[in-house]
Amino acid sequence: MTRLLLVPLDDAVVFPGMSVTLAVDTADEERVLLVPRHDNEFAAVGTVAKVSETVRLPGGARAVVVEGLHRGVAGAAVTEPNGRLYVDVDERPDTEGEVPSRELRDLEREYRAVVEEILELLGADSRISSFLRSISEPGALADATGYSPDLNYEQRVELLQQLDVRARLELALAYQRERLAELQIRKRIRDDVESGAEKQQREYFLRKQMDSIRRELGEDDASVTEEYRTRIAEMDLPEEVRTQAQRELGRLERVGEQSGESSMIRTYLDWLLAVPWGERSQERLEPEHARSVLDADHAGLEDVKDRIVEYIAVKKLRQERGIDEDPRSGAILTLIGPPGTGKTSIGESIARATGRKFIRIALGGVRDEAEIRGHRRTYIGALPGRLVRALRDAGTMNPVIMLDEVDKVGADWRGDPSSALLEVLDPAQNHSFRDHYLDVELDLSGVMFIATANVADTIPGPLLDRMEVIRFDGYTTTEKLAIARGYLWPRQLERNGLRPGEVEISDELLRTIVTEYTREAGVRNLEREIGTLLRKTATRIAGATSAPDTRADAAAGTPIALEIEAVRDALGRQRHFQESAVRTAVPGVATGLAVTGAGGDVLFVEATAMPGTPGLTTTGQLGDVMKESAQIALSYVRGHAEDLQIDRSRFEERAFHVHVPAGAIPKDGPSAGVTMVTALTSLLTDRPVRHTVGMTGEVTLQGRVLPIGGVKQKVLAAHAAGLTDVILPERNRGDIQEVPDEVRQAMHFHFAMTVEEVLAVALEPATVTAGA
Repeated sequence: MTRLLLVPLDDAVVFPGMSVTLAVDTADEERVLLVPRHDNEFAAVGTVAKVSETVRLPGGARAVVVEGLHRGVAGAAVTEPNGRLYVDVDERPDTEGEVPSRELRDLEREYRAVVEEILELLGADSRISSFLRSISEPGALADATGYSPDLNYEQRVELLQQLDVRARLELALAYQRERLAELQIRKRIRDDVESGAEKQQREYFLRKQMDSIRRELGEDDASVTEEYRTRIAEMDLPEEVRTQAQRELGRLERVGEQSGESSMIRTYLDWLLAVPWGERSQERLEPEHARSVLDADHAGLEDVKDRIVEYIAVKKLRQERGIDEDPRSGAILTLIGPPGTGKTSIGESIARATGRKFIRIALGGVRDEAEIRGHRRTYIGALPGRLVRALRDAGTMNPVIMLDEVDKVGADWRGDPSSALLEVLDPAQNHSFRDHYLDVELDLSGVMFIATANVADTIPGPLLDRMEVIRFDGYTTTEKLAIARGYLWPRQLERNGLRPGEVEISDELLRTIVTEYTREAGVRNLEREIGTLLRKTATRIAGATSAPDTRADAAAGTPIALEIEAVRDALGRQRHFQESAVRTAVPGVATGLAVTGAGGDVLFVEATAMPGTPGLTTTGQLGDVMKESAQIALSYVRGHAEDLQIDRSRFEERAFHVHVPAGAIPKDGPSAGVTMVTALTSLLTDRPVRHTVGMTGEVTLQGRVLPIGGVKQKVLAAHAAGLTDVILPERNRGDIQEVPDEVRQAMHFHFAMTVEEVLAVALEPATVTAGA
């Protein structure tokens, strides 16, 4: 232990190797202990320093120059009579001359590299680097960190108190790394700011040069606004639209090209002037020509064709008689029917027949009202609605616009597009339609709107009320045969790389494909099956399979005649059967008629009874209305047992079960009421239902048969299923006129007011059952 004079340093730290001048009186001491002090709290470790010189400061004060030698740990303190404070010091000099370990050398190299990078970032004097390279001892190298002006008092004290050289160097390296990271971030920020400023300055000069070039070429801002002004003057704009366009053009001139708002104004002007104001297609008002075009493109669909011909004829008559066109007399047709019946494709034929442009807008899945009305200009990236875009694409104000799948429009928090369609599809309002983006009135009265849907149930009532509904109830087998021969077969030949006349098929084979491989209201699956058949044939012709006789026929130019074997090979086994005779051979099964989203269909109602608790079980995914129909049917049969010649004992301690296959398909509606009564009566009287009979109608507890809907589709389904007799409610007698003549002549219709009339036609005679 060595006793040395303690010299406190307020908020300062002196490291070994440093030389400082202190305004203190050290008497005649040769060495002192310099100890950092903060708020009268001394550090545990100080620096043993040699007093190398005594100097006199201006004003007569004394000062000493001291040089730090090494660290010293302060021990017990004692105050001398002269008032000076001495402490016992455990001197801790760094060991010099020892070979440092490899790890210590790595730390030393990394420290030097970090400090060099810091000095480079700071642009420090090269003499500092030279001073750093002159330090050879690891401890002294770590103490050199004390020269850094970025270390605070606590960090300096912590570094001073590290007696172990390795720990001291690690701590110094950590401080320098923090400093380096901070400097790098500052440099990156400074570089980004400088590069941004340079870029802005560069763009400024380039824009000035571009302005000069534009002025030389006559393409400056004045020419852009002049171009808009010329377009506005040349176009046949409504007065309101012209005023709006000139107002926006004035704003564009005021804000200038450099403003961020100028691009928004120019986009708005581009859209406003893109609408074909005053442009109209020259309509061809020839009813005979329109009918011929529609007949050439589509078989059947007489209702639609008649309505289009009527529209053209009325318009022609008004024009010939000089009657001004009424903006509230627009045509808005809605085609409702199963998929594949030609609703979408007939829109193009209507446009061709009337000489108008055709635009299709798909509305399936649309949930945003702005899709119809457009976005307001306050939003970034705002655009007009689909109607404005359709008019722009058409280039005229009187195109045929098809609103496809209008029954599949959704609604969510963004709005209800079907509500926006109320104005569009109302002839009394759409002559003043206002798009949110353009914010001017658009006259849509010249547009022929054609909406399509599969079902009317999902179309909101107010919207459906504005539409002129034309129902597509599907095609008969003969019509499908004509469509396949005249349209589908030639189209599939071309799509599969076959020449006209290269492959032939008989009407009998086409009928086989229609009846045995498809059972749909439309012809989409029929075309798919024909395509499959012709692809197989094209594969054989191309030699993908071994068929030398087919290759020879094709090479010789002889048409390839398809046989039933080729159909079975390409399409597989028969998929649809006329199974009414088999299904109704036993009592308790009746054939009903129904309407689905895909058209009419035949369904079988099965009834059975078993010993058990009296009650009724229904299966087959029946809806509430259909379950109630089953309960009504059982109640009617039980209440009129004597009239139906049913023994009352057959109801005692017996449970009844009504099932409607197929069980995986949900079913609902009241029109199966008479079918359920017939099935239960057949079961309880042991009289089978005639296999040629199909029936439909709602039944009441008094046995009345009420009218139903979808007569045409149900009759077409019965005809396709091979039924020859159809029982309908008496009040549906007039609906038979909608059924094609071919089907009406092939079937017998029985109209019933009561259940007794239904059963008289539907059930086999009692003598047949008794004889059996």
